[in-house]
Amino acid sequence: MRATTFSRPAALAHPQSNGRSPDIPDEESVSVPSQTDSVTTTTQLTTTQLDISGPFDLQQVAMMGFGHRDERSFDGVMRMAFCLDGDYERQVGVEATQIGDLVEVRVHAAGDPLNDPETEALRKQVARVISLDHDGEAFHQMCLADPVLARVHGRAPGFRPALFYSPYEAALWSIISARRARGQGITLRARMSEMYGADFELSGIRTLCVPTPSALLAMGPLPGLPADRLPRLHAIAEAAQRGELDAERLRSMPPEDAQVELQQLPGIGPFYSSLIVIRSCGHADAPSLGEPRSREAIQHAYGVDHELSDAELFALAETWRPFRTWVTVMMRALAPNSTAE
Repeated sequence: MRATTFSRPAALAHPQSNGRSPDIPDEESVSVPSQTDSVTTTTQLTTTQLDISGPFDLQQVAMMGFGHRDERSFDGVMRMAFCLDGDYERQVGVEATQIGDLVEVRVHAAGDPLNDPETEALRKQVARVISLDHDGEAFHQMCLADPVLARVHGRAPGFRPALFYSPYEAALWSIISARRARGQGITLRARMSEMYGADFELSGIRTLCVPTPSALLAMGPLPGLPADRLPRLHAIAEAAQRGELDAERLRSMPPEDAQVELQQLPGIGPFYSSLIVIRSCGHADAPSLGEPRSREAIQHAYGVDHELSDAELFALAETWRPFRTWVTVMMRALAPNSTAE
């Protein structure tokens, strides 16, 4: 599909130098100032489209409830703001809308228009985030062939896993959210983005973007962030600048090797290295069966009256190839009384 580009004025905040925090509700009851500086700049608007294969419902993806995303309603637009794949030094805001068997993607970029390589990188990144980068029709047919999967899949045939925007952002979330309630992690991410990142007005709603690696390296103490987390975040920024958190690079590696490498980063252990690899690189078939709530959902769906051993679980998952990741996420997300991750 061709992309079209034009410019229009839009508010984009870059409060990266004042070091003051906005007033954001927080379970930790941190007292912070209530105002932050912002500047108005001109964004370039690029419009492109992504093809859909198989049943797909953007609403199901947008409202999955994953990481920092916590939407409670859907007005037809999935809003995303993130650091563009590559060196992660360019921030963009995205409005995604489903129109039949297409997803229209409107991209707001500060400064110069996206060039052709950046537009292609953006298309690949959005497709990866909303799981349009694999054959959805093949996934649909595989689910229909298994009576158990067909029953779960039938609850929301258009469901696809929602991913982190990039390994860089998944790593940031891992450090920010470790050993705290998810809601507190969401609040702290918002505070960091307010102070050192950017915001875009997307279809009438202010949407925050995390800091670029260079901005993150300049970040000082953050209200609510334990002191030992700041050097860990700086290490994430340095790894991104070295290209170690490139999504395609990590995806090209065996998942186990990628996880071992990521564990060299301070604060990233086995759990979070798996989260980064499985939930941000775009794998559809990497086994991800260790999470307790996923195992419980699988056991319940298949009517197993005992706790599945690792051997039993991996043998069952063999029947889900080449979509073991998608099935595992679907089983948890569509399970009765499922909760956001």
